[in-house]
Amino acid sequence: MPDVTPRTSTSTSTSANANTRTAPVDHGGPLLPDDEGKRIALRMRHAVVGFVDGPRDAVVEADQALEELAARLTEAMARRRRTLRRSWQPTTDGADDRPATAAPAATTATTATATTAAATVDTEQLRLALRDYRELTERLLRL
Repeated sequence: MPDVTPRTSTSTSTSANANTRTAPVDHGGPLLPDDEGKRIALRMRHAVVGFVDGPRDAVVEADQALEELAARLTEAMARRRRTLRRSWQPTTDGADDRPATAAPAATTATTATATTAAATVDTEQLRLALRDYRELTERLLRL
């Protein structure tokens, strides 16, 4: 079985190794800084607590918190992937160093759709939707 342990010391480099650079790769840290994760979790808790006074507003807020979390995780994964790629790929013209673009926000469409369907959605359906948003957000925050 080949040795796949990362090199930690410098050794005599060959011409193949001269074109690659070793970048530190964070394998176990959280994808989001603690303050960002806490802020999104607080938004979700605010949505849950506000459900009694405004069920629809609570679900819209939960939707926006989840959308933000997904965008932040996408950005974090792209950063980690670029760092990892720099550790094994030859140096290039910097094309892989450009920031990833998050998917366009669908908040306006979501809000418009929610307003149109307002008469057909009852409080129990909204409660179940909010529960699902909260569970998914919490799962993603634990990553």
